[in-house]
Amino acid sequence: MPPRILLCGDVLGRLNQLFKRVSSVNKSAGPFDALLCVGQFFPNSPEQLDELTAYVEGRSQIPIPTYFIGDYGVGAAKVLLAASKDSANRGFKMDGLRVCDNLFWLKGSGNFSLFGLSVAYLSGRKSPEGQQFGTYGQDDVDALRAIAEEPGIVDLFLTNEWPTGVTNRADTSDIPAGFSDSIGSDSTISELVQEIKPRYHIAGTKGIYYAREPYFNVDAVHVTRFIGLASVGNKEKQKFIHALSPTPASTMSSTEIAMKTTNSTLSPYTLVEKGTSPKDVSKRSGEAIADDQYWRYDVSQKRRRHDAGDGEKICFKFVSSGSCPRGEKCNFRHDGDAREQYKRGVCFDFLNKGKCERGPDCSFKHSLQDEGDMPPSRRPGSENTRSKECWFCLSSPSVESHLIISIGENYYLALAKGPLVEDHVLIVPVEHMPSTLSLSSESEVELCRFQNSLKKYCKSQGKEVIFFEWASIRGTHANLQAIPIPSSRAVMVEKAFNLAAQKMGFKFLSKNSFLMEENF
Repeated sequence: MPPRILLCGDVLGRLNQLFKRVSSVNKSAGPFDALLCVGQFFPNSPEQLDELTAYVEGRSQIPIPTYFIGDYGVGAAKVLLAASKDSANRGFKMDGLRVCDNLFWLKGSGNFSLFGLSVAYLSGRKSPEGQQFGTYGQDDVDALRAIAEEPGIVDLFLTNEWPTGVTNRADTSDIPAGFSDSIGSDSTISELVQEIKPRYHIAGTKGIYYAREPYFNVDAVHVTRFIGLASVGNKEKQKFIHALSPTPASTMSSTEIAMKTTNSTLSPYTLVEKGTSPKDVSKRSGEAIADDQYWRYDVSQKRRRHDAGDGEKICFKFVSSGSCPRGEKCNFRHDGDAREQYKRGVCFDFLNKGKCERGPDCSFKHSLQDEGDMPPSRRPGSENTRSKECWFCLSSPSVESHLIISIGENYYLALAKGPLVEDHVLIVPVEHMPSTLSLSSESEVELCRFQNSLKKYCKSQGKEVIFFEWASIRGTHANLQAIPIPSSRAVMVEKAFNLAAQKMGFKFLSKNSFLMEENF
């Protein structure tokens, strides 16, 4: 029997009213297996906190398992910080951090199985300012793009904000007068939903109920249904509870998945992007499919932040197949050591980002495998491997010599191929070493000279500089990153690092002006 799921819009702290309605629906039409809440979950004013506290402290009971992504509002920081510190919630728990009995916070972004249904989510709202709770970041978006590349169909996709353009169709008679599709909408979500291609997309925050006609997806046989939900107890009496009983796609036949309804329409996103005309749709679809082969960071120019940062990421095409049709034009790193690890079953996300958001659900290994299994000619340290495949060895034909600024005795300075910001540079040891920590004390003098010179240059530009390095045991060529930031933001650096570390489940220790990882 398919699972029975209740969907809810913005709760706004009105938990008594919500769970009274849930209990009533559960009694008359249930039982239901779970409740999924989108939009703002916490109240707007301190006066409503007592209602929330009663459930968190166990004085009031939640009738069915409830999951929420709207981690903002009054009281959110206190409640969610306490949940984050709970030892039972450590690690990558994409199936929700327990807040209290039957209440689970879907933090960040992820994908988990709920009674056989594949549920993906993006928690928080888009915001230019990084906050610990209530907003999502680029890592959360990248994690969803990684999920989109995995086999299988996502049944439910939960977001707080609507995607831009979802109501872009001829028939909008069921939309209230004066409704604006752009206010409270998010173009990032429009991009994500095109990649994830869920069977159902549920969102809140607009204050109205809107069930869009199913629409076709590019390069997929199934359709997507969008459902927007109103807030609990809204004065307009708009629908805020919706029931679904979908059969998990993983248990359906290809014929069942491909079934269409007579009212299915074209995707609302296909024709709105850059004013594309219908005759260009087929051309754009082919280009998008070709770009998708190069994985999650290079799908479109629109998606990149500041058109930068790609040069330090690994090319999935090269790692998975051993070759890349783009050759020297590829924006990503062709890492031979990463390919050897991938061939031994190591997770690509782990190799590329040092972590994997799928956690225990990932079928790949999350640790580097023994180098002794590698053919001698391919082991890290082999001169042949270094000279042919290392992008940083000066003797390598792959080195980007036009980016080199200065060459010293032990180090050289080069512009970053994929800069995060303007004047992003790398300090690279001439010798092929895994990290700058493994070099001799004599070479530290030259390293300090390079660093001091960069500090002076940045200071003349009204900036400070941050140095960081990924010290890998894979034996790759060390490179110390130097990132300029405005002097006015320098005091916030340590706080930003600590907040990011806390989100990932570890903490930094301050030691000799450096930040050190602990319990990663």
